[in-house]
Amino acid sequence: MSRPPLRALFPALLALSLLVHPPVATAAAGPVPTLAPTEALTIEQAMADPDWIGAPVERAWWSWDSHEAQLLLRREGGQIRDTWRQPVAGGALRKVADGERGGLDAANPVYDAQRRRMAFVRNGDVFLRDLSSGALTQLTRSAASESQPRFAADGSVTWRAGNDWFKWNAGGGVAQVASLKAEKDPAAAPKADALREQQLRTIDTLRRDKEQRDAQRTQEEAWRKADPTRAPGPAYLGDKVEIVDSSLSPDGRHLLVVTKEKGADAGREGRMPTYVTESGYEEFEEVRTRVGRNDPLPHTLWLVDAVDGSVRELKLDALPGIATDPLAALRRAAGKEPLKGNRGVQVTTAGDNGDGPRIQWSGDGRNAAVMLRAIDNKDRWIASVDLESARLQPRHRLTDPAWINWNFNDFGWLADNRTLWLLSEESGWSHLYTQVGSERPRQRTSGQWEASSPVPTADGSGFLLLCNRKWPGDYEVCALDLASGQVKEITALDGVEDFSLSPDGRQLLVRYSDSYLPPQLAVVPFDGGQARVLTDTRSAAFKAREWIRPQYVQVPSKHGAGSIWGKFYGPKTYEPGRKYPVVMFVHGAGYLQNVSSRYPNYFREQMFHQLLVERGYVVLDLDYRGSEGYGRDWRTAIYRQMGHPELEDYLDGLDWVVANHQGDRDRAGIYGGSYGGFMTFMALFRSPGTFKAGAALRPVVDWTQYNHEYTSNILNTPELDPEAYRKSSPIEYAQGLQDELLIAHGMIDDNVFFRDSVVLTQRLIELRKDDWEIAPYPLERHGFTRADSWLDEYKRILKLFERTLK
Repeated sequence: MSRPPLRALFPALLALSLLVHPPVATAAAGPVPTLAPTEALTIEQAMADPDWIGAPVERAWWSWDSHEAQLLLRREGGQIRDTWRQPVAGGALRKVADGERGGLDAANPVYDAQRRRMAFVRNGDVFLRDLSSGALTQLTRSAASESQPRFAADGSVTWRAGNDWFKWNAGGGVAQVASLKAEKDPAAAPKADALREQQLRTIDTLRRDKEQRDAQRTQEEAWRKADPTRAPGPAYLGDKVEIVDSSLSPDGRHLLVVTKEKGADAGREGRMPTYVTESGYEEFEEVRTRVGRNDPLPHTLWLVDAVDGSVRELKLDALPGIATDPLAALRRAAGKEPLKGNRGVQVTTAGDNGDGPRIQWSGDGRNAAVMLRAIDNKDRWIASVDLESARLQPRHRLTDPAWINWNFNDFGWLADNRTLWLLSEESGWSHLYTQVGSERPRQRTSGQWEASSPVPTADGSGFLLLCNRKWPGDYEVCALDLASGQVKEITALDGVEDFSLSPDGRQLLVRYSDSYLPPQLAVVPFDGGQARVLTDTRSAAFKAREWIRPQYVQVPSKHGAGSIWGKFYGPKTYEPGRKYPVVMFVHGAGYLQNVSSRYPNYFREQMFHQLLVERGYVVLDLDYRGSEGYGRDWRTAIYRQMGHPELEDYLDGLDWVVANHQGDRDRAGIYGGSYGGFMTFMALFRSPGTFKAGAALRPVVDWTQYNHEYTSNILNTPELDPEAYRKSSPIEYAQGLQDELLIAHGMIDDNVFFRDSVVLTQRLIELRKDDWEIAPYPLERHGFTRADSWLDEYKRILKLFERTLK
């Protein structure tokens, strides 16, 4: 349940963690209702296919000449994304015709040192654009999926295809420069074997055949090395590994390669039944392993000479704290063997979350840095690589007794090829640091706000980054000048989602949003100034309605947490003396920020909150402890006790509504999905009588059933920390239920398994609990995609609240 781009521990796998439902639908529940702007909102309208709202701008990028934005919009009634053109000087938004698609640019281009050319990947192929003439050169046209284009030190372009690396230059065309093989080196001497030696010694024919094969191979290799028209030979990493990732230096001399053990036990996978199928038979899907059912496989890092194919392992011994076990006390208490040797690490790899590779080369290829993360979640290191001695040289260690954040791990090199830059939460908030050589990293931003998505300026004099300096939910683009240390906001849009610098370096293309404005595009001068709005894709019907804007509030904590930020929805005018029933909403993901100026992930729920207000309720939505946007301590407050600080925050929120907005303490309800469903259970089970009704949607019942990548950060593993799982799992408190409960769950949910709700059903039966019900949805996964399912679910929630709270 986090806005894109996700940044995560082992980020590709964090996609499994409590994700928010996507704002799409694949089947409408009949025709979309049409209401006059003054008519009360209906549940049918709020839960209708979001086509009636208008497609948000999901992704956008610059054209080569900086004259237009190219963007993706979902086609009405389906999943197809069309590409559109929008001139930045003004003019109509125009869909790209099929015959024009071959001339498009693409997101995330890379530039040469002079910013005269850019390279990018479109449809899996590499293209080169001349920024002075606009000439487009297609460098590849293959079924392979090329990636990681970059300009080499000599001005050529390199890229990766599978485990091979290629290079293009204007004079020589395309050539393979490196090939990696997870195989034995055929030229390597076999291991000593007395039987083999005896056979070769006693059977002349076998010996002569072997000598001839060896001579042939040696001659072929000599010819290959002497012939400049031949590609270099493969680098062999052995047949006991799988290649995870690789990165080629800009000078083409070296490769850094990440591997994991081949065929290692990754844990038992689950099998999920599917009942409503095209075949008419029950079918089964293989799904993820549970937490603690085997740690993630550790990675090994190798330095490969791209010229001669020699391979050297980069040992981890130099990393500070690598051999210290932060879980030693828990291990002893659980009767487990002490850790022996170095802890396992993983290298987060290229393409994770779309926020760049975790191996970074300086532009001249002389310096490399790599990010490694302990699989116990307690440490993250950045190390440079001594290319001569094949050794890691520690540059920065971030350690946390709880867990290292999955966000705020960007790093790279400045244009001087010697200054490393990085984000770190070591101050308690994500901030930018720079470091030269062995010097201590120098903090460049500071304060109780979070710096994210940093982009160095082309000349290395500063950075552009996202910041939330005014209040935690107000996101702008900030500019940092390294010489003066000055940070200034260069946008005033409140809800910036992301940004990109134009090829000419003069403008920013900014994707921004607001409470009732799905992401749109604006252009802002590089030095700041008035934003020029480019798009508004909302429908006339959506814009015509008068929406209740949330009030951004600070709820005082009675439990030592300071202030809890929230969104409050209430009537314009309160009736004197009237007490209003209270509904409290709990966002999902745990680590997500829903109290912000951005368009919410929960846009349907926001409309539902308006409907509730129109029917006489007041609604409060909190960024409870564990949420994003509030610094390290707010995030880690839930360590080993999920559901406890968060419930305290919601109890404080209820007190605040009662004291300040005529809320009726005796008529309060709570609901949410995923982590919000988990918290609904914790509220009803651990504080019975406080909330008269709750709706738990796609809820976690038992954290031992959830995935490793998310859960082990917060609760360690069930074998090492069983008390944390007992304390944090709602099923342990089910006997406390005395209020009305609705459980709603997709039966093919491959994130939070439907099994969770089935097991709780049995537990509630055994406890002889009354006034609860379960609504299963046979064709829905974690994020519902069908409007008829949304409507059914929320009609049930509305009926629950109307029956119990009014």
